[in-house]
Amino acid sequence: MGSRQVTPWQGMNITVAGLGVSGISAARALAGLGASVTVVDGGDGEGHRAKAAELADLGVSVRLGDAETLPKGTDLVVTSPGWKPDSPLFAAAAAADVDVVGDVEIAWQLRGSRPGRTPAPWLAITGTNGKTTTTQMLASILKAAGLRTAAVGNIGTPIIDVVLGEEEYDVLAVELSSYQLHWAPSVRAHSAAVLNLAPDHLDWHGSMEAYAADKGRIYEGNTIACVYNVADPATERLVEGADVEEGCRAIGFTLGAPGPSMLGVVDGILVDRAFVENRQKNAQELAEVSDVTPPAPHNIANALAAAALARAFGVPPRAVRDGLRDFRPDAHRVAYVDEVAGVAYVDDSKATNTHAAEASLAAYEPVVWIAGGLAKGATFDELVQKSAARMRGAVLIGADRALIAEALARHAPDVPVVDLDRTDTGAMLAAVREAARLAEPGDTVLLAPACASMDMFANYNKRGDAFADAVRELAAESA
Repeated sequence: MGSRQVTPWQGMNITVAGLGVSGISAARALAGLGASVTVVDGGDGEGHRAKAAELADLGVSVRLGDAETLPKGTDLVVTSPGWKPDSPLFAAAAAADVDVVGDVEIAWQLRGSRPGRTPAPWLAITGTNGKTTTTQMLASILKAAGLRTAAVGNIGTPIIDVVLGEEEYDVLAVELSSYQLHWAPSVRAHSAAVLNLAPDHLDWHGSMEAYAADKGRIYEGNTIACVYNVADPATERLVEGADVEEGCRAIGFTLGAPGPSMLGVVDGILVDRAFVENRQKNAQELAEVSDVTPPAPHNIANALAAAALARAFGVPPRAVRDGLRDFRPDAHRVAYVDEVAGVAYVDDSKATNTHAAEASLAAYEPVVWIAGGLAKGATFDELVQKSAARMRGAVLIGADRALIAEALARHAPDVPVVDLDRTDTGAMLAAVREAARLAEPGDTVLLAPACASMDMFANYNKRGDAFADAVRELAAESA
């Protein structure tokens, strides 16, 4: 592995927690580097056994049906992101004085392990909402600048695979979840952004304070820029509390006119007053609001954060514009589906919490809101209070729809509400038909559930697909 090797993997006894994508990636990589690897997983189904057989061919041991006992002789535990810190396996590791880290930490330690290759700097992104879109925007901008890059991390491509892969990169756009950051103590990004902070995953972290602290880890050791959201003071407080390299700057982004050391919007133009000469007086035009798809306020904020990280890496203004023009968001993220009888239908099934739904609702007026599902312990009063004036009506579906109905009754008593008490496969079509009945020409019917989907659908993608199918059926009936 050469002189850059950080950890003496050869001969280490490493336990990998979980047979998911990141766990399998870590097991393969570490076994390939000479470690003795055991994967533990509480499942013991047919799928688990098939994965175990594949890993066995690589010399990896797999223990199924017991995810609580620490294998004897373990030197290090590598966990998949979703495993809770209070898991019995980790308690056993602590009792044995064995460290627990995540796959992102392993990737960071391995990034310089290929001989003759300079490690690619990381531009890192986290936040309650918008991480994936912003990471993809950043990668698009970096590519437009002619840089070799990839969007990695929580976005779907295991970062270990990229770090150890054959392809060489100039810079990586890295999406990091709060889970991943919790288990990645030594990651030091070139520059990083926290897009926003709202209560989420509190059952995992234990408190809002712990959740925010894990998000704030992304700023530790930054060398060039810590990017924060001017509209969300909690993100700036995380910058203030971070231990960064000398000369690293705090860079804000705002939907308003930017002050010095900020990016913002002036007369429909995205402008930079951070990475310019004489930023007290000068501003650099980067792109137009119309270059961003969709040009909803929260997506403009995503674009500004991506632009700030790109500019911190030295990307020229033209590449920011070209990269934003080239970018198209993934499905089910504020995705326009169709217009039927003068009413627009928009799929934001990815809005699985109240913060995301609030941002989505803020982009449209008037709106008929389709919402509901699994609340994950959330409350809806603040969301309804802020959004009530935009609502033509609401159609509620899913297991926890009563919580939203109660918030609407308290804070928007004049908004018509349809409560759909059904979970069969035709429920979404019924919801779309009820929304069409409430809507008037010029309105938007918006699927922004503010809830998880698993009560009725396999995932938010399936929920969004059902919505789009229902809209197409409605369009066919109206033709």
